[in-house]
Amino acid sequence: MGAESTLRSRVRKFVDNEVIPIEDQLESDIGTAWSAVRARAIDAGVWALPLPVAHGGGGLAVADYLELAEDEGRSDFGPDALGSAALLTVRMITAHAHPDLRSALLPGLVSGDLRIAYAMTEPGVPGSDPAALRTTATADGDGWRITGRKWFTTGAGRADQVLVVARTGAGPARSAFSIFAVPTTDPGFRIERELDVLGAGGQYELSFDEVWVPATHLVGAVGGGLALAGQRLALGRTLRALRWIGQAQRAIESLSARAAARRIGDSALSERQLVQQLLFDSELAVRSARELTRRAAYLVASDAPAQVEVSLAKVAAARALGTAVDAAIQVYGAEGLTAATGLPRLLRVARTARILDGPDEFHISATARRLLREYTAAAR
Repeated sequence: MGAESTLRSRVRKFVDNEVIPIEDQLESDIGTAWSAVRARAIDAGVWALPLPVAHGGGGLAVADYLELAEDEGRSDFGPDALGSAALLTVRMITAHAHPDLRSALLPGLVSGDLRIAYAMTEPGVPGSDPAALRTTATADGDGWRITGRKWFTTGAGRADQVLVVARTGAGPARSAFSIFAVPTTDPGFRIERELDVLGAGGQYELSFDEVWVPATHLVGAVGGGLALAGQRLALGRTLRALRWIGQAQRAIESLSARAAARRIGDSALSERQLVQQLLFDSELAVRSARELTRRAAYLVASDAPAQVEVSLAKVAAARALGTAVDAAIQVYGAEGLTAATGLPRLLRVARTARILDGPDEFHISATARRLLREYTAAAR
C-alpha cells in the first residue's frame, strides 16, 4: 500500500508540475514539448507504467494502473505525456497480432518512438451502430486491400500506423468486421483534414484508397474485429471516466482556491452560501462518480461482466466533470472564461465527454433495457 501510494503521489506531482503548466504547448503539438516531457517522465520513473517491462515499460497490472489513472488524467495530456495512452493498443497487439507485427510495433509503442491511431468511426455513420460501417477490406493475394473513410481518429496526424476496423464479410455484424494495421506511409493513405472539436484540433478525417497490407497486418481473426473493439471499449471507457474524474477534482480545487482568495467587500467569496452550494454540488457529483467508476474498474480489471457498471461510470463521470467545471467558471467570473485559468479546456473536455465512447443517450437506453430485463427476471 505504501509503495502504491508513493507512486500515485509521484504521478500526481509530475502531472501537476510538468504537464499542466505546458498544456498550451502540448495542444499546439510542438514536437520539442512532447519529446521534452517524455524525457522528464522517464527520468522521474513514471513513463509507460502499465506497459510491458520487456520493452521498457513499468509492467503494472491493469488493476494497479487503474489506481493511478485519475491522477494521471488530471490533464487531458497526461496519458500521452506519461506514455500510457498506448495501453489499449499495446494490449490488443500483444494478445492478437501476428508475431512479426508484434516484433515490429511493440518496442516503439512502449518507448514512445512509434505512434498508432485507432480508426473506427466513419462520416455519416452513427457511432453507436458499428454494423453500418462501410470501409471494406478485400482479400488480395497474400494480403488485404482496404478502401474507405474514417474520421474523428485521434492523433492520426502524428501516427505511424492506424488500426482500421473494416468489413471483411457480408454476414451478421458480429462476424463481418476485422482490424488491420495500416502504415500511414502507404500512398493510398491520406489525411483529408484535421477536424476541430470546439475549436481544438487533434482529430482527423482519413481516406484509404486501395491500400494493400500483408496478411501479417491482420490483428486477430478474420471476422473478429467487433469483439476486439468491444474489449477495447470496456477498458477505454473506464479509463476515460477515471481521467474525467481527475479533471473534475482539479476543477473543484480551482473553485475552492478562487473562493478562498477572492474577496468581495469585507468577506471572502467562500462565505457566500451560493458559492458553498456550487462546491457542495460539485463534490457530491465527483465523489459519487468516483465510487461508480472504481466499481467498474474493479470488474473490468477482473475480466468480469461490467456493461452496466461501465455505462453508469461513463455517464456519471461526464456529468460530474461538467458540473465541477461549470461551477468553477462561475466562481471565477469573467476570468474563468480565459485560457489562463485552464478552465475553458476542461469545459471542452466536459462537453465532448457526453458524446465520446457512445453518447450518454445510448448508454442510458442500453443500460435501462438491461436493468429492466434483470429486474423482471428476478421478480418471477
